[in-house]
Amino acid sequence: MKEDKVVILDRDGVINVDLMTYVTSPEEFEAIEGSLEAIGRLTASGYKVAIATNQACIEKKIISEEELKKVHDHMIELLVGVGGEINYIAFCPHAPESKCKCRKPEIGLLQEIEYELNISLKGKYFVGDKESDILAGREFGCVPLLIKKGGYGERVYGTENSPPKEQCFDDLSRAVDYILNH
Repeated sequence: MKEDKVVILDRDGVINVDLMTYVTSPEEFEAIEGSLEAIGRLTASGYKVAIATNQACIEKKIISEEELKKVHDHMIELLVGVGGEINYIAFCPHAPESKCKCRKPEIGLLQEIEYELNISLKGKYFVGDKESDILAGREFGCVPLLIKKGGYGERVYGTENSPPKEQCFDDLSRAVDYILNH
């Protein structure tokens, strides 16, 4: 496997506003201020960017995989305007009750990204706002970064599973500042 520069991002609460339900259409996708530009800075700095996102709304029949693809296509289209690129999107379509191996905090999505991009994710940054993101990243050997605002991060910050204070940020833009300076 190649040792390239790669960053893994959760989606809801990191890139877009977490509706605390589900983003079911492109119209509901609202980028968090500065998040798309932050991805653009990663892209411009030679990083591959992958997304690992739990989307139980599919198994719950709230939206279809095709509708999820439309949301992701819209996000990708917005990123093009700021020079950003997503190299791979891994999503878990299962509800928590399914006890699958891909739903974070399980590591299946990270295994999928590693395989599809042919890149080792060990020691790479995984940016998320939920405890499940932090746990999956840690379990897989990634360096977890917590986004405190915009999603669930304030519930995780300062708990036993929280990354150290210097790896916790208000938003993706500040996390990318950290990544680009380390």
